[in-house]
Amino acid sequence: MTDFAATKAMFDLPEGVIYLDGNSLGPLPRAAGNRVGEMMAKEWGQMLITGWNKAGWMALPTGLGDRIGRLIGAEPGTVVTGDTLSIKVYQAVASALELCPNRKVVLSDSGNFPSDLYMVDGLLRSLGPEYELRVVAPEDVASHITEDVAVLMLTEVDYRSGRLHDMKALTELAHANGTVTVWDLAHSAGAIPVDLSGCNADFAVGCTYKYLNGGPGAPAFIYVAPRLADRARPALSGWLGHEAPFAFDLDYRPGSGIERMRVGTPPILQMTALSAAMDIWDRAEMADVRAISIELTELFIARVEASCPELELASPRDPNQRGSQVSFRFAEGYAAMQALIARGVIGDFRAPDIMRFGFTPLYIDEQDVEGAVDILADIMGNRLWDAPEYKVRQRVT
Repeated sequence: MTDFAATKAMFDLPEGVIYLDGNSLGPLPRAAGNRVGEMMAKEWGQMLITGWNKAGWMALPTGLGDRIGRLIGAEPGTVVTGDTLSIKVYQAVASALELCPNRKVVLSDSGNFPSDLYMVDGLLRSLGPEYELRVVAPEDVASHITEDVAVLMLTEVDYRSGRLHDMKALTELAHANGTVTVWDLAHSAGAIPVDLSGCNADFAVGCTYKYLNGGPGAPAFIYVAPRLADRARPALSGWLGHEAPFAFDLDYRPGSGIERMRVGTPPILQMTALSAAMDIWDRAEMADVRAISIELTELFIARVEASCPELELASPRDPNQRGSQVSFRFAEGYAAMQALIARGVIGDFRAPDIMRFGFTPLYIDEQDVEGAVDILADIMGNRLWDAPEYKVRQRVT
């Protein structure tokens, strides 16, 4: 069993703050500062460029990939970290399209994170006018998986509502129609159990700065199923995805397996911070995380609905149909969230009217939930959100 009291002590959480926004940016692992400082002083400072060999920097992307892979049901050697999530979305969809050369449609849904749609739209515009990005309502995805669809690209957990797609069922339906799948796990990895291997997923991507607590700008990851690893051509033919980067050939030859999905130079400082976060995750079992997450979100919903009738639940009521976040609708949701933040309860806002709260058992417990709801009830009951300073929109919401 995971010792969540022990994991909570491993985070540097500000005193007096209840942090319910780990679904947007995870908090700082206590060990990360020293870990990065030591890396800078002892490795970068003393080893200089020899750190690529002596300190093992070049192996970090796949080493971290395997540690993340344990949390998402990926086979060893099928996940690599690096670059950003947008880059990995582009990379995965481009490679998936090439596996279906006679099809021109990418299917997604209107609940997908907009950046994913932007990246695919840009890719398809470059490929030509015969390509189509087809966006349907989340509940209509299954009925639109037809034999003209090359790629099904979905975010498993909806970033606004937390609604959860059935990865296994949709992947099976896609394969029955000859469609390749790309799953975005940005709100899944570290939030819910994921079984990429068991679901027979083709490609998956995700970020590490949310539930995985790698820090702002932490690298993304990409998964490629073993059966496709040596067939998928990397559309972004980066130097470090080459079979022999230091041969300095002018012609690109993709590396073997997941190595070919490497693109740019690994961000070693960020990966060092991520490794400190993964030390905490190495102590956790996803089944335990999910069980406590459901308990916390169920308690939060019950308490909020009992004390804040102005708020409307925007997340699925069935905990098995949502991720590890809860969203409520309120016309003045932005102002209410700013009032909450001013009182030390940090969630976030998503347009047009969503107040969003993330629950990570690694550092959130029942006492935190009770305290957050008490403050929210005071803000709503006494209309404390209705103050001019809370209605001034910041650049980041």
